[in-house]
Amino acid sequence: MPELRNTLELLSNEFGPSGRERAVRNQIRDLLADAADRIEVDALGNLFVYRAGAGSEPRIRVLVAAHMDEVGFMVTKVEKSGLLRFAAIGGLDARMLLAKRVVIGDARTPGVIGAQPPHLMHGDEQKTPDMDSLTIDIGATNESEAKGKVKVGDYGTFATRFATLGDNDEWPTVLGKAFDDRAGCSVLVQLLQQPHPVDLIGVFTVQEEVGLRGARVAAFREKPDAAIVLEGTVCDDLPRPEEEDETPVTRLGQGPAITLMDCSHFSHPGLLRLLQETAADAGIPVQYKAPGIGGTDAGAIHLAQEGIPAITVATPCRYIHGPAAILNLNDLGASVDLVTAALRRLTPDHLASTL
Repeated sequence: MPELRNTLELLSNEFGPSGRERAVRNQIRDLLADAADRIEVDALGNLFVYRAGAGSEPRIRVLVAAHMDEVGFMVTKVEKSGLLRFAAIGGLDARMLLAKRVVIGDARTPGVIGAQPPHLMHGDEQKTPDMDSLTIDIGATNESEAKGKVKVGDYGTFATRFATLGDNDEWPTVLGKAFDDRAGCSVLVQLLQQPHPVDLIGVFTVQEEVGLRGARVAAFREKPDAAIVLEGTVCDDLPRPEEEDETPVTRLGQGPAITLMDCSHFSHPGLLRLLQETAADAGIPVQYKAPGIGGTDAGAIHLAQEGIPAITVATPCRYIHGPAAILNLNDLGASVDLVTAALRRLTPDHLASTL
């Protein structure tokens, strides 16, 4: 668990909005340099880490994917005042942005998204503004000064740093940005540091948050026999008004979430049976993500070539796509245990099941 937590901290703190995943990729490559048989990077920036199986040939080739990118923004204009206009990269909600600290560009220039103090708000000003009316303040007094620090086209993301919240074994919770999907990346790093009977192709994908782009290219290139996607997913288990439905998408501390279906794919029945049987036999707690919510790289992978059996295993995270998320390390560790045990049990029979 300490190694897994430390990996998550390293990756969470890295700068990696969609289209600028280089820092995350370099960190992962360093972590896996001694464990991999081979490491490659494609034209889009996907990181491929290969580890040959220990079982007898012919071995099943399994692609396990996790995306490196996070939601963020791009600078679109520098105003004469020195304030910056920006556009969202991925699913950002303006309600989460006001007064949040950010970093911009290769120099990681600090700034804050401007918010009118409540003392000065009247009427409609109290409503959440549109994204295109927001600005970032980097402390510049004019356009020229601002352009000495940033430029149009620079990428940015939240400035949140990783922190431990609950440090007891029953409820070990941590806080950080980009748990969607640095949580999945941390699980995949752990998986690639140990042997498996199958040939493992670990793919750390790019640009998931803007259309599953890296995964589509990776699956077409590798043509695996099966795929498992590792994610950080929505957890909405906080109290709600009494009149509202209180059924959460997932719950913190109840184990990894297996996707049955979402907006991008239906889970392969053979792989679903594999995970269910594995969890039951190994005593690993699991839950099921509420159907129809969101999408993952599995949506692109399962449609590649002639079709690839795919399923998603996700770590529940509160407040994803925001400045800070919270997860339970027991859920993260159980994700490692579940996929590790499943890879040991995977047979051609699991892949023969059809939708």
